[in-house]
Amino acid sequence: MALPELTIRPAIEADVPTILALIRVLAAYEKAAPDAVPITETLLRESLFGTTPAVEGLVARLDGEVAGYALYFHNFSSWRGRRGLFLEDLFVRPELRRRGIGRALLREVARIAIERDCARMEWLVLDWNRPAVDFYRSLGAAPLEEWTTFRIAGPALRALAE
Repeated sequence: MALPELTIRPAIEADVPTILALIRVLAAYEKAAPDAVPITETLLRESLFGTTPAVEGLVARLDGEVAGYALYFHNFSSWRGRRGLFLEDLFVRPELRRRGIGRALLREVARIAIERDCARMEWLVLDWNRPAVDFYRSLGAAPLEEWTTFRIAGPALRALAE
């Protein structure tokens, strides 16, 4: 019996519909309201492959089937004076978890961060997502418990800008 073949590669435009479908599965897993994910294929395509891409992506395939994805972008550390990588999404289809796919995706993002001389990688995880928290801790990642994430969006963002 042959072992399953896992490949990790950069996302291509043809992956956009599949990545979008997985983003919606991730949103459901994270208990988001159905209207909380207004992204479209057009917006995702522009974000990944447009004139000024905002994000980069990786796709994991197991025996030729899409098993998961990672989306990441650069941020900056003023204290270190260097770029970092922010991992926006790391997602593996639920039925394919615990096979090393998430670790392989994260390893590839880390390799890219090192190759680009990034000072660090960061990401957010919901505090109730114990499997993810435990997984990240097992890799040597540590939560930044003294930091609070703030967000402003929608009407409040528009009001602040006026």
